[in-house]
Amino acid sequence: MAEKLLEIKNLKQHFDVGKGTVIKAVDGITFDIFKGETLGLVGESGCGKSTTGRTVIGLYKATDGEVIFNGENVHGKKNREQMKKFNRKMQMIFQDPYASLNPRMTVADLIAEGIDIHGLAKTKKDRLARVHELLETVGLNKEHANRYPHEFSGGQRQRIGIARALAVEPDFIIADEPISALDVSIQAQVVNLMKKLQRERGLTYLFIAHDLSMVKYISDRIGVMYRGRIVELATSDELYRNPVHPYTKALLSAIPLPDPETERTRVRKIYDPESHQYNGEEPELREVSPGHFVSCSESEFLTYKSQVHA
Repeated sequence: MAEKLLEIKNLKQHFDVGKGTVIKAVDGITFDIFKGETLGLVGESGCGKSTTGRTVIGLYKATDGEVIFNGENVHGKKNREQMKKFNRKMQMIFQDPYASLNPRMTVADLIAEGIDIHGLAKTKKDRLARVHELLETVGLNKEHANRYPHEFSGGQRQRIGIARALAVEPDFIIADEPISALDVSIQAQVVNLMKKLQRERGLTYLFIAHDLSMVKYISDRIGVMYRGRIVELATSDELYRNPVHPYTKALLSAIPLPDPETERTRVRKIYDPESHQYNGEEPELREVSPGHFVSCSESEFLTYKSQVHA
């Protein structure tokens, strides 16, 4: 059995937007992430993927539930020193490489921010050497250290964001749609870089995206989110080969295919949330085959189980 690095238990993130209205962005999700793996989290815009990532790392205070990282409750009462230690072990790569880098700081200062906070460099020379090493690790040159973010392309900025996350030598990285703002030709380069870094440094990723084809390429397991809940969770191959939940089937049917003939005749599925037979009971994640979980009622469970083994 692989060792659990992160355990999410019944996590909820509700936002009170006034006039008695509460938005349930994340509404009771449970999953684990094992050391050295990549868990992909997919779903349409507004389903709660990014909010999940931000709540896990503590940018949002959870409404309810637990985030257990390396056996410790992240959202338990922690003093400043404990939070500092935790922040070093868990880092985030943001969606927008334009907005996530301070335009007034040089690349060297951006990357070294974490190094300074955690006191990881003894001298200025040591600090600069670490910055140069990180730049080369992500495929940039040490000459880039004195430049500013506006002098770089989107792909290069995202590499700077990755270098900044790596600077404190984390165990776990949350990548919040790290390629969605990039050109298609650059997306594969960034994903390949992340896979290479994972192999070399033993990193664990939560990879949040809405592009199912790219998620399949990088992820060991995939969780599908819909309206703040996980509706299906399985290994990457199993999910694509044997999707069970109607929403997952609809998502997969929307992936464009590079074959004009197939594309012309392909039928896209439309998901109808009213089609479920819940009969008043609350749907829950149930294991329809080993390691393959689907959100369903008791009656649906029997139907889904028969589909998987068919």
